[in-house]
Amino acid sequence: MSWDFFVPVCVGDLVKTGGINQYVVQDVVSPKQLPSHLNSFKAALRSQGPLCILEHFDTGYTVLHKKGKAAGEGLLQWDSERETVLQALTQLLQLDIRSLWSLSLVEEEFISCVTCCCYKLLENPTISHVKNKPTRDAIIHLLGVQVKKYNHLLGASVKVIQLLQHFEQLSSVCAQAVSVWSTEYGVKAIVGEVMREIGQKSSEELAREGSGVKAFSSFLSELGTLVPDTMIPNISVLLTHLEGESPSLRVAVCEVLGEVLVRVLSGDGLDESGRADRDRFMDTLQEHLHDTHSYVRARVLQVYTRIVNSKALPLNRYSEVMGLAVGRLMDKSINVVKSAIQLLAAFIAHNPYSCKVHAHTRTTTTVKYTHTHTRTTTTASELWAAMEPELLLTVRAELEPTSEGEQQEGEEDEAGEEDDRATAVQIAQFLRINKYRQVGAGDGGKEGVEETELKKQEMLLQYLKDTESFALQVERAIAVINTMLYWKTTSVVQEAVQFCVTVCEFSVANSLTGVRKMLPLVWSTDAAIKDAVVQAYRRLYLNPQGDNTRAKAQTLVDSLSELMVDASLGTIQCLEEIEFFGGGSSLQSTVVQVLWERFTGKRETSSLHRRAAVLLLGMAREVVLSNLDTLCSVALGEKLTEDLLLARDSVITICNITDHVRQCKGAPFRLPQDNQLFTCLTQAIAEGVVMADPHWQSFMEQAVRLLYFLSESPDQLCSRLLQRCSRLLLDQIAEGGEMLANKDVSQFCVSLAQLLSLCGCVAFWQVSHLERSVSTELRRRRGETEEREEKAKVPSRKQAANDSSVEEELGLMGASAEDTEAELIRKICETELLAEENLLCSFLPLLVRVCSSPGRYCHPQLTTAACLALSQYMMISPSVCEEHIRLLFTVLERSSLPVVRANAIIGLGDLTVRFPNILEPWTQNLYTRLSDENPAVRQTAVTVLTQLVLKDVLKVKGQVSEVAVLLIDPQTHIASLALNFFNELASKDNAIYNLLPDIISRLSDPERAMNEEDFHTIMKQLFSYITKERQTESLVEKLCQRFRTAKTERQWCDLAVSLSLLSMCERGLKRLQEGWECYSDKLTETGVYQPLLSITAKLRRGAKPQLKVQFKPPKKALSPLNSDIHNTLGTSQAKPSVSSCHDDSFMTPKPTRKSSKKAVITFSSDEEEEEEGICTVRKCNLF
Repeated sequence: MSWDFFVPVCVGDLVKTGGINQYVVQDVVSPKQLPSHLNSFKAALRSQGPLCILEHFDTGYTVLHKKGKAAGEGLLQWDSERETVLQALTQLLQLDIRSLWSLSLVEEEFISCVTCCCYKLLENPTISHVKNKPTRDAIIHLLGVQVKKYNHLLGASVKVIQLLQHFEQLSSVCAQAVSVWSTEYGVKAIVGEVMREIGQKSSEELAREGSGVKAFSSFLSELGTLVPDTMIPNISVLLTHLEGESPSLRVAVCEVLGEVLVRVLSGDGLDESGRADRDRFMDTLQEHLHDTHSYVRARVLQVYTRIVNSKALPLNRYSEVMGLAVGRLMDKSINVVKSAIQLLAAFIAHNPYSCKVHAHTRTTTTVKYTHTHTRTTTTASELWAAMEPELLLTVRAELEPTSEGEQQEGEEDEAGEEDDRATAVQIAQFLRINKYRQVGAGDGGKEGVEETELKKQEMLLQYLKDTESFALQVERAIAVINTMLYWKTTSVVQEAVQFCVTVCEFSVANSLTGVRKMLPLVWSTDAAIKDAVVQAYRRLYLNPQGDNTRAKAQTLVDSLSELMVDASLGTIQCLEEIEFFGGGSSLQSTVVQVLWERFTGKRETSSLHRRAAVLLLGMAREVVLSNLDTLCSVALGEKLTEDLLLARDSVITICNITDHVRQCKGAPFRLPQDNQLFTCLTQAIAEGVVMADPHWQSFMEQAVRLLYFLSESPDQLCSRLLQRCSRLLLDQIAEGGEMLANKDVSQFCVSLAQLLSLCGCVAFWQVSHLERSVSTELRRRRGETEEREEKAKVPSRKQAANDSSVEEELGLMGASAEDTEAELIRKICETELLAEENLLCSFLPLLVRVCSSPGRYCHPQLTTAACLALSQYMMISPSVCEEHIRLLFTVLERSSLPVVRANAIIGLGDLTVRFPNILEPWTQNLYTRLSDENPAVRQTAVTVLTQLVLKDVLKVKGQVSEVAVLLIDPQTHIASLALNFFNELASKDNAIYNLLPDIISRLSDPERAMNEEDFHTIMKQLFSYITKERQTESLVEKLCQRFRTAKTERQWCDLAVSLSLLSMCERGLKRLQEGWECYSDKLTETGVYQPLLSITAKLRRGAKPQLKVQFKPPKKALSPLNSDIHNTLGTSQAKPSVSSCHDDSFMTPKPTRKSSKKAVITFSSDEEEEEEGICTVRKCNLF
């Protein structure tokens, strides 16, 4: 039978049904039948020979198929046996196997066979994994034997380079291999060979390598950590790559230098050659702190951090390197800044001068020792001048020859040795032998002591100078890093927080500034920043040093007290968020005990520490709440008026605790009006009205707040208080008739001012009491009533069927009840609080009179109190606000006292929140205060407006340009507030984008006359918030259209500068080209032409080839510009007279020329730009 042979594409084709006369496998033999078929196959093979396969191919296919399946299991066994085989080969090659070959020389083919297998195994992608470590080590040792005994050194070095070029993941494996070969097998030359191979790579080769460059870099860095001492002899071949284009290789070389400096060239035992190498390597690293690539700068800073942590940096380089690190804090790269902060923290942690660094103290000490050193030097000079004449006589007498014999001997000596050194030795011998022997023994020893002392003084002086320089660098670094605590980048903020902790732990001067400044970050929305600050404070203050629990508690209390000195309410709230007293450990209970002892006076302490103690006790709410009577009796007892600040802080503590209790559900926590606490407070307030204590005002505000927080019917209590204070004031006026006759009314003005302050405070807290406490209590009672009614009702089937409709009805009823309650509160405020029978009403006319007559009532404290009280009265109702709003704004604009203007801004801010519709027409007057001449008023204005805008109380309009001007305010804290305003505003969608055109128009207004540099600075900051391409595109279009309405050259220049500050994209470029007609006639102005030219320059640098074609503007658009420029240059006429243009239309006014001469403007063309294919205008190279 004839068969057609078809070559199968795959094994599966053999079992498919073929065509006619096509050979296929008919049947796959089962395992049970396979033995009998194999016997038949063997018999046919013996009788027929190879031709038997044609009849028994099914049997052969079955055998091969079964073998193929078993091969996978064999592979699994090979993974476990591979290590054994490699170890066996290693043991074999360690034997003397030369006798196996005829010439007693191992053939190269045999070595190549083994090495090729090893390198092939290394190409396995998983060879660097931990699970393959035994196999990896076995391969390395097998190759190490061949490198050492079988001359495989050159082959191994070449193969290592090839592996690194093609397999990036093998960098650590190859470094480990080279390290083992050089240390365990003693083949150190392999390190030099590999380093030379890498060092000889040219920049062109490295550019083609791609991933190979990364592998080389990782290999060198890893090798530097393993065998740094072996790399020193050949390190010069790598230094050429420091000038190369590959940043990763530059980093690798710098890291190798760092490892060498840390592990080899460190310590005081270096010889002269070692010190020279160390200095050379240090200089190289310092140069690359200014590398062009940010990655290199960051890694070099990290190398220096390791050097400093290892105490391998020479003392004479501390000041220089630290100065460079402080400079890197201003780097544009975030990673560089972070690395610089880490390096500075390492400098402080390992500073060799002393634990405490204070520049002022060091400067004073340096000056002192400088004077001492000068006096010492002067004394030595005077001693030499005194003994020099006698010494010269003696030398001459001894050296001059006295006889002919001596003269001949002298001539022979002169012929033999005439050098000065021999003469000096002879003089010294004569001095020791002759009459200076005794003097030399006495005075010489004294001079030696003085010389030694002088050297010590010089060393001490140099040490103090270095210390002073170091301290000044630390202070500079602290000042810069403290500003980074509020950066947008989370990682930078975290590094800054850790740096503040480090400087505080090492008691660096001014370290508490940063610790206090980062405290508000506990309210950060970024969880990482908040956690970093909380952990920093707990690390600083909850891990005190001490021999026992009592000592630790004392240390902790001292630290916290220092933090609480003169702390504001905001600081106290931030510290409460950290929860210093959250746990119940024995240390915390001891801390509370120490605080009680300080507060009660059991331990003698200062008033500042007593106040700090009571504020800290306020953080342990449960403890203070259970000892409230003790707190009141100590701070608010008979001696209350002796320390009003302690009483004020005690009241703050009680308010915070009770406010926390009031926020809990249930009946409010209040005390009866006759409680001893209220008696003490009202008496202190009343007595203080007619006193001139500067702390009475702050105490009174907190005391009135406490009365409304804790007292039942606080309105009645405060009414009686006002009556009592009024009577005391009238009595004082009656008793002081003689003083009034002498027109000495300052004391009465102070008393009246304090009374008016009390009235304003009562009015404010009365409104707050009605809207918070009374409203909450009404709602609580209504809820309880509804709950009782629901329980009293008997459920029925009908009610169950209509359950949903009942719930809706109840919801409407609840909403209606809330509206009724709110209306009741508003009615009380509108009609009852300022009714004629209410005592508050009696003081309103007096407030209005004082505020409206500043000439008659000119006492500063009285005017300040009246203005603030009037704004608090206006919070009561809309009618009162509308009636006196014009008066308050008049005071804001015309008052000569900055404190009055600042208080008016605060009051108007509160009124804007409460009655936004009434204050809306007056918004512009608030923005005007941003340009106030007083810094305190500007600071208050920007703070208030920031809160109003960010809380959406005020609509953001073009007046925000006044806030933008504060970005260049000479007061840095005001500029930082303005910057924070725009940072927060940028988080709102498109807020700054919508405002930018109006801001540009307002700031470039000729009437404002803003400096060009200031305008550029402001716009650069504002345009940094524009990051979306669509926003950029739209702004380009809007700004181009503004060229039409701009009337002055300065406005044209400002618009051009604004366009140049945008991060131009492809679509933005198209819009710029489309707006050619808007600005083409303005290009004769250098201030317009240069900024627009810079746009194209920036785009060319980073543009893709296909985008460069788009730089070419339409020819039709260029032709008018060409003719205009040729006319301008040909006739040498002047610029258009902008001042004569008064057209208010949107069309650009026609330029008019004057006959005055003007320098010819030449716009040169760049040949390089022509080579790039960028179209140029013949004289105006804009695109």
